[in-house]
Amino acid sequence: MHSYTPTVRYVIYGAGAIGGTTGAKLAQHGREVVLIARGKHLEACQADGLTLRTPEETITQRIPAFGHPSDIDWRQDDVAILAMKSQDTAAALVALRDAAGDVPVVCAQNGVANERMAARRFSRVYGMVVWMPATHLQPGEVIAHSSPVTGTLDAGRYPEGADDLIEAVAADLRESAFESRPNERIMRLKYAKLLSNLLNIVQALCSGSAGDIVRAVREEAAAVYAAAGIDYAASDELAGRTSAITVKPVPGFEERLGGSTWQSLSRGGSLETDYLNGEIALLGALHGVPTPVNRMLQQAAAEAARTRAGPGSYTAEQLLARVEEPGAGSKTALEHGTWNLEHG
Repeated sequence: MHSYTPTVRYVIYGAGAIGGTTGAKLAQHGREVVLIARGKHLEACQADGLTLRTPEETITQRIPAFGHPSDIDWRQDDVAILAMKSQDTAAALVALRDAAGDVPVVCAQNGVANERMAARRFSRVYGMVVWMPATHLQPGEVIAHSSPVTGTLDAGRYPEGADDLIEAVAADLRESAFESRPNERIMRLKYAKLLSNLLNIVQALCSGSAGDIVRAVREEAAAVYAAAGIDYAASDELAGRTSAITVKPVPGFEERLGGSTWQSLSRGGSLETDYLNGEIALLGALHGVPTPVNRMLQQAAAEAARTRAGPGSYTAEQLLARVEEPGAGSKTALEHGTWNLEHG
């Protein structure tokens, strides 16, 4: 059993929409916070502070911000919260271990691959399920759209369990305008959240209705989970943990334009689709379940990122037509899977 110092310093590695909002709220409520950011966002945070916009207020805080873990004087009471996209996790973990040693790591990220990557290098790894409507489009600024509860951040040991440290982290989050509970079976929640995140790329790519794609993606995932024997939380269990989230207008930002993948695409950044829809495709390959639609969405996401296509650059019909293209999934897979193009 590892001991911990009751007064935790939070090192937020990846200070975008989720990390920036989490760090800003913790700092606002008296917790010690350090940010790791990059590029123009880092420059803005260092020069002018991090601005958090909420339905009730706009605050700017001078939170220490650095560009790399090696720039930080690490302490025994530090907890690293990973909030970067999954495609950046592997490199971040190497940098983190080289700089901080065996620091506790909380994966506040979508998907289910980050915890496994972290557990290769760190002895204390925690999964965190993030439900937080937040936006990051401008350097030095994050927007939290829910109030008075900013989001739900349940967490637990990986692969299972809870301990005094995660109890303390959850308590700090609850006192900083979040819902947060320790959960000894946190990966059940993360696999359930993944089902929702499979639609991130659909929202980002599609203009207009995409009901056929939505149904196909979900049906493929359900078939894969069944074949792999994966236990995941029911939708009513998730609804019970997110009921306190109330999206309200933020002055100057009355409408949240899109989710995390939409935001990445609009900024011209890389996408984490390989760790969302790609997780379903991987499990399908391992367990003999065809996943042509999730595979197609991976390829479309890579193309959109490469060509810097903006959000809404495809119609559902254009994307569905790709499922029959060579390399994107065969007609045999469609015919023997859980759906088909005619009936959705």
